[in-house]
Amino acid sequence: MLASGLAFAAAGGEGLENADINVHDKASLQRGAAMYVNYCLGCHSMQYLRYNRLVEDLDLSEEQVQQFLLSGSQEVSDPMLSAMDADEAEEWFGIAPPDLTLTARSRGPDWIYSYLKSFYLTEDGWNNTVMPNASMPHVLWELQGIQRPITESHTNEEGVERVEIVDLELDEAGTLSPEEYSDHVRDLVAFMEYAAEPAVLKREKMGIWVLLFLVIFTGLAWLLYQEYWKDVKK
Repeated sequence: MLASGLAFAAAGGEGLENADINVHDKASLQRGAAMYVNYCLGCHSMQYLRYNRLVEDLDLSEEQVQQFLLSGSQEVSDPMLSAMDADEAEEWFGIAPPDLTLTARSRGPDWIYSYLKSFYLTEDGWNNTVMPNASMPHVLWELQGIQRPITESHTNEEGVERVEIVDLELDEAGTLSPEEYSDHVRDLVAFMEYAAEPAVLKREKMGIWVLLFLVIFTGLAWLLYQEYWKDVKK
């Protein structure tokens, strides 16, 4: 009998697109925060990040956070938590949507970027070439549009047929062009990269001063060494 299966090029982490994000672009992080709140926070919390950290790091005022990012009775001092009940979510999706605070560190920005661009629609529903059979629907499909898989069939020496997805094509356009959609996803991924390590905005700047201090200290230590040993070397 012939057995058929799907081979996904990116399933093992190969062929990921370069996200090319810039966590020091405050405007990109602001847009990414809005994207996350509008499209992701309904299911996925960021429990280790508080809204007031966005005020501190992203040049947002408390009024802007309250107006554009908060909903209901949330306060600026609250963590970014989903309103979805975990038990109900598990009943609906088969698994409770995970917290995404540290996903950019565990998966990497290139993985997230490629994942959000790799959904396609079949007769059985949404699927993804980066993470096959993911329980998550394509929440950004209205922006990206509907992609369909382009497949090739291969039969090995044992007569086993292998169906491989070689590319995705846009079958129905979304509200954004492919380039605009890539930019929006890039902003979202940049925000998730920031959320995984907010200190990165200050750590890299501080590192320059630390290196400068070490250079100056090394110079002073060398001069002190020369002064202490000048008589001994005679």
